[in-house]
This record gives sequence, C-alpha cells and structure tokens, in this order.
Amino acid sequence: MEVTGMGGIFFRAKDPDALTQWYREHFGFGGGDSIWQQAAGPTVFAPFKQDSDYFADDKAFMFNFRVDDLAALTGKLEAAGIEVLRKDEWDMDGSYGHFARVHDPEGNAIELWEPPAEMPEE
Repeated sequence: MEVTGMGGIFFRAKDPDALTQWYREHFGFGGGDSIWQQAAGPTVFAPFKQDSDYFADDKAFMFNFRVDDLAALTGKLEAAGIEVLRKDEWDMDGSYGHFARVHDPEGNAIELWEPPAEMPEE
C-alpha cells in the first residue's frame, strides 16, 4: 500500500472564519464545506532543518501552492494590496520553475510555484 496524494491541510488559526474567507477570496479554496479538486502534478514533501532560514523561524510550516500562471496570480494579489516577494535565488536557474511568496493575514508563508513544463531528473 502507498500514499496516493495529499488529502488535506489542517492547521490552527486565531480567526479561522476570516482566514478561510481570505483563502477563498485570493486562491479560490478553503473551509470545511468545500473540497478542492486539485490538478494532477508534482507535490514536494520535504522536512527542513530546524535552523533553516528558508521561511520564518517562528513558523513550523510553509504552504507551497502549485500555480499555472505565476505572473497573472501575483498581479492579482498585488492589485488586492498583498505584498508579493520575489528573489532570484528562489528561481535558481529556472530548472525547477519560478517562485514567489506571500503571507496570509496570520503571517503564514505561502510559496507560489510555477513548475517547469518538465521537471528535471533527480
């Protein structure tokens, strides 16, 4: 028997209703009354070292959402007043795609990932 995919993401929030609404408004999903039907594609499962500086040290996790048009989504988020962070080193040489980052109203990091047409061989 094998795991066949991610079944859900569950986390604590100070204001679950407001955070659910924020995710619905900006990403089109969220909440216990809806099921998000994902597109097939790669999913990365990677624990980080405790002292990693890839995301805030006061957070135990970071979401990574696969997107099909990073420029369009980040433009929409910026138009809504959401700060979008970009760093050249996140894109590396582009072989793993392109990345940007935003934070939800409770400070959780959300990495937006537009994978390349073909993933490199490991």
